[in-house]
Amino acid sequence: MSALSLTKNQTISLTKADGSTLTNVTLGLGWDAARRGLFGGGSIDLDASAILLAADKQVVDIVSFSQLNSRDGSIRHTGDNLTGDGDGDDEQIRADLTKVPADVDSIVLVVTSYRGQTFDKVANVFARVVDSTGGRGAEVVRYDLADTGTLTGVVIAKISRAGAGWSITALGTPAHGRVAKDLIPAAKAA
Repeated sequence: MSALSLTKNQTISLTKADGSTLTNVTLGLGWDAARRGLFGGGSIDLDASAILLAADKQVVDIVSFSQLNSRDGSIRHTGDNLTGDGDGDDEQIRADLTKVPADVDSIVLVVTSYRGQTFDKVANVFARVVDSTGGRGAEVVRYDLADTGTLTGVVIAKISRAGAGWSITALGTPAHGRVAKDLIPAAKAA
Protein backbone atom coordinates (compact mmCIF):
# COMPACT_ATOMS: atom_id res chain seq x y z
CA MET A 1 0.00 0.00 0.00
CA SER A 2 1.45 3.38 -0.93
CA ALA A 3 1.02 6.32 1.42
CA LEU A 4 -1.60 8.95 0.73
CA SER A 5 -0.62 12.57 1.06
CA LEU A 6 -3.36 14.56 2.77
CA THR A 7 -4.22 18.19 2.20
CA LYS A 8 -5.64 20.49 4.86
CA ASN A 9 -9.19 19.48 5.94
CA GLN A 10 -9.09 16.24 3.94
CA THR A 11 -10.45 13.12 5.66
CA ILE A 12 -9.74 9.49 4.78
CA SER A 13 -10.58 6.17 6.32
CA LEU A 14 -7.77 4.30 8.06
CA THR A 15 -8.14 1.02 6.23
CA LYS A 16 -5.68 -1.43 4.73
CA ALA A 17 -5.56 -2.34 1.04
CA ASP A 18 -7.66 -5.45 1.78
CA GLY A 19 -10.41 -3.28 3.30
CA SER A 20 -9.77 -4.23 6.92
CA THR A 21 -9.26 -1.50 9.50
CA LEU A 22 -5.91 -0.55 10.94
CA THR A 23 -5.53 -1.70 14.51
CA ASN A 24 -2.00 -0.73 15.59
CA VAL A 25 -0.69 2.60 14.35
CA THR A 26 2.25 4.86 14.98
CA LEU A 27 1.64 8.59 14.73
CA GLY A 28 4.97 10.06 13.73
CA LEU A 29 5.93 13.73 13.87
CA GLY A 30 9.05 15.19 12.32
CA TRP A 31 10.60 18.64 11.92
CA ASP A 32 13.85 20.45 11.24
CA ALA A 33 15.20 23.80 12.35
CA ALA A 34 14.77 26.31 9.53
CA ARG A 35 18.03 27.33 7.90
CA ARG A 36 19.21 30.76 8.99
CA GLY A 37 22.32 32.10 7.29
CA LEU A 38 25.50 30.03 7.10
CA PHE A 39 25.15 28.34 10.47
CA GLY A 40 21.74 26.67 10.23
CA GLY A 41 18.82 27.14 12.58
CA GLY A 42 19.89 25.50 15.84
CA SER A 43 17.76 23.08 17.83
CA ILE A 44 13.98 23.25 18.06
CA ASP A 45 12.10 21.58 20.93
CA LEU A 46 8.64 20.63 19.66
CA ASP A 47 6.40 18.20 21.49
CA ALA A 48 3.87 15.81 19.97
CA SER A 49 0.85 15.01 22.14
CA ALA A 50 -2.46 13.21 21.80
CA ILE A 51 -5.59 14.66 23.39
CA LEU A 52 -8.31 12.02 23.77
CA LEU A 53 -11.83 13.45 23.57
CA ALA A 54 -15.26 12.01 24.30
CA ALA A 55 -18.19 12.62 21.93
CA ASP A 56 -19.24 15.61 24.09
CA LYS A 57 -15.70 17.09 23.62
CA GLN A 58 -14.68 16.46 27.23
CA VAL A 59 -11.05 15.47 27.72
CA VAL A 60 -10.69 11.79 28.60
CA ASP A 61 -6.89 11.73 28.76
CA ILE A 62 -3.72 13.37 27.41
CA VAL A 63 -0.60 11.54 26.27
CA SER A 64 2.54 13.70 26.08
CA PHE A 65 6.18 13.88 27.16
CA SER A 66 4.98 14.39 30.75
CA GLN A 67 2.56 11.41 30.69
CA LEU A 68 3.95 8.80 28.30
CA ASN A 69 1.03 6.35 28.57
CA SER A 70 -2.72 6.76 28.53
CA ARG A 71 -4.31 5.61 31.77
CA ASP A 72 -5.86 2.63 29.97
CA GLY A 73 -2.59 1.71 28.22
CA SER A 74 -3.92 1.93 24.65
CA ILE A 75 -1.72 4.88 23.64
CA ARG A 76 1.99 5.35 24.34
CA HIS A 77 4.38 8.23 23.66
CA THR A 78 7.91 6.97 22.87
CA GLY A 79 9.74 9.94 24.43
CA ASP A 80 10.74 13.55 24.07
CA ASN A 81 13.09 14.83 21.34
CA LEU A 82 14.59 18.14 22.43
CA THR A 83 16.27 19.17 19.16
CA GLY A 84 14.55 17.93 15.99
CA ASP A 85 17.91 16.63 14.75
CA GLY A 86 18.09 13.65 12.44
CA ASP A 87 15.92 12.21 9.71
CA GLY A 88 12.50 10.62 10.01
CA ASP A 89 10.17 10.86 12.98
CA ASP A 90 11.40 13.04 15.82
CA GLU A 91 8.62 11.89 18.16
CA GLN A 92 6.13 9.04 17.96
CA ILE A 93 2.86 8.14 19.60
CA ARG A 94 1.78 4.51 19.29
CA ALA A 95 -1.84 3.46 19.54
CA ASP A 96 -3.61 0.12 19.71
CA LEU A 97 -6.92 1.31 18.29
CA THR A 98 -8.66 -1.91 19.38
CA LYS A 99 -7.95 -1.01 23.02
CA VAL A 100 -8.97 2.67 22.93
CA PRO A 101 -11.92 2.90 25.36
CA ALA A 102 -15.38 3.22 23.83
CA ASP A 103 -15.91 6.62 25.46
CA VAL A 104 -13.04 8.08 23.36
CA ASP A 105 -14.56 9.49 20.17
CA SER A 106 -11.43 11.13 18.79
CA ILE A 107 -7.68 11.39 19.26
CA VAL A 108 -6.42 14.86 18.43
CA LEU A 109 -2.73 15.08 17.52
CA VAL A 110 -1.18 18.40 18.55
CA VAL A 111 2.32 19.82 18.51
CA THR A 112 3.59 22.56 20.81
CA SER A 113 6.80 24.51 21.22
CA TYR A 114 7.90 23.97 24.81
CA ARG A 115 10.52 26.73 24.75
CA GLY A 116 8.15 29.14 23.00
CA GLN A 117 10.06 29.05 19.71
CA THR A 118 7.70 30.03 16.90
CA PHE A 119 6.98 27.83 13.92
CA ASP A 120 8.57 30.27 11.49
CA LYS A 121 11.84 28.88 12.90
CA VAL A 122 10.81 25.34 11.93
CA ALA A 123 10.93 23.62 8.54
CA ASN A 124 9.70 20.34 7.08
CA VAL A 125 7.02 19.71 9.71
CA PHE A 126 5.08 16.54 8.98
CA ALA A 127 2.75 14.08 10.63
CA ARG A 128 2.22 10.55 9.41
CA VAL A 129 0.34 7.40 10.26
CA VAL A 130 2.25 4.14 10.02
CA ASP A 131 0.64 0.69 10.07
CA SER A 132 2.43 -0.95 13.00
CA THR A 133 0.50 -4.23 12.84
CA GLY A 134 2.94 -7.11 13.06
CA GLY A 135 5.91 -4.75 12.84
CA ARG A 136 5.11 -3.75 9.24
CA GLY A 137 6.06 -0.09 9.51
CA ALA A 138 4.34 0.89 6.25
CA GLU A 139 3.42 4.57 6.01
CA VAL A 140 -0.29 4.87 5.25
CA VAL A 141 -0.99 8.61 5.43
CA ARG A 142 1.24 11.68 5.49
CA TYR A 143 0.42 15.33 6.08
CA ASP A 144 3.09 17.92 5.37
CA LEU A 145 2.35 21.09 7.26
CA ALA A 146 2.82 24.13 5.05
CA ASP A 147 2.72 27.69 6.38
CA THR A 148 2.77 27.81 10.16
CA GLY A 149 3.89 31.39 10.90
CA THR A 150 4.62 32.90 14.28
CA LEU A 151 2.65 30.57 16.49
CA THR A 152 3.73 28.10 19.14
CA GLY A 153 1.23 25.29 18.61
CA VAL A 154 -0.66 23.45 15.88
CA VAL A 155 -3.57 21.03 15.91
CA ILE A 156 -2.12 18.70 13.27
CA ALA A 157 -4.80 16.06 12.76
CA LYS A 158 -7.78 14.30 14.30
CA ILE A 159 -8.34 10.54 14.31
CA SER A 160 -12.05 9.84 14.78
CA ARG A 161 -14.20 6.77 15.19
CA ALA A 162 -15.90 5.95 11.91
CA GLY A 163 -18.30 3.04 12.32
CA ALA A 164 -16.22 -0.01 13.24
CA GLY A 165 -12.98 1.70 12.22
CA TRP A 166 -11.24 5.06 12.33
CA SER A 167 -10.65 7.99 9.98
CA ILE A 168 -8.08 10.78 9.98
CA THR A 169 -8.58 14.44 9.12
CA ALA A 170 -5.61 16.69 8.37
CA LEU A 171 -6.14 20.01 10.15
CA GLY A 172 -3.08 22.25 10.50
CA THR A 173 -4.99 24.64 12.76
CA PRO A 174 -2.73 27.30 14.31
CA ALA A 175 -2.79 27.73 18.08
CA HIS A 176 -0.66 29.06 20.90
CA GLY A 177 0.73 27.00 23.74
CA ARG A 178 3.79 25.42 25.26
CA VAL A 179 2.17 22.15 26.42
CA ALA A 180 -0.72 19.99 25.28
CA LYS A 181 -3.13 21.32 27.95
CA ASP A 182 -2.78 24.79 26.38
CA LEU A 183 -4.23 23.43 23.12
CA ILE A 184 -7.33 21.78 24.63
CA PRO A 185 -9.69 24.57 23.42
CA ALA A 186 -8.29 24.30 19.87
CA ALA A 187 -8.51 20.48 20.01
CA LYS A 188 -12.15 20.65 21.11
CA ALA A 189 -12.92 23.00 18.22
CA ALA A 190 -11.35 20.62 15.68
